[in-house]
Amino acid sequence: MKINDVILKTVSQAGVLIILTFGVYLFLSGHNQPGGGFIGGLVLATAFVLMFLTFDSETVNKAIPFDFKKISALGVLLAFSSSALPMFFGQPFMSQSFGYFDLPIFGKTELATVTIFESGVALTVIGVVVNIITSISEDE
Repeated sequence: MKINDVILKTVSQAGVLIILTFGVYLFLSGHNQPGGGFIGGLVLATAFVLMFLTFDSETVNKAIPFDFKKISALGVLLAFSSSALPMFFGQPFMSQSFGYFDLPIFGKTELATVTIFESGVALTVIGVVVNIITSISEDE
């Protein structure tokens, strides 16, 4: 007997969009307000987990053709390299810099190098959480 889960799939698609939007907001507001790479990555990972729970893993892997192990490795590499790069310029490990730039659409905007580190943390968290969930859910 096939389960009719049209309502679950429809509501989860809207829920994933809301969760992804909130996760990006938490990530971007991280260096001035509560949030950042870790909590933003956890929220973004819950959107992927919700998709894996709602749809079968083949459908999700077809729609999102990412290897989450490589995403977590890329995140660690990005976080470490952005932390170690200031040492080549005579600054201490994990030093950051920021500046205000006049961008065409956004106007005067602060850009900080900590965002690169936070993106590495977010990618690492997303990759690890999704790998853990998919490895727990695999049949043997």
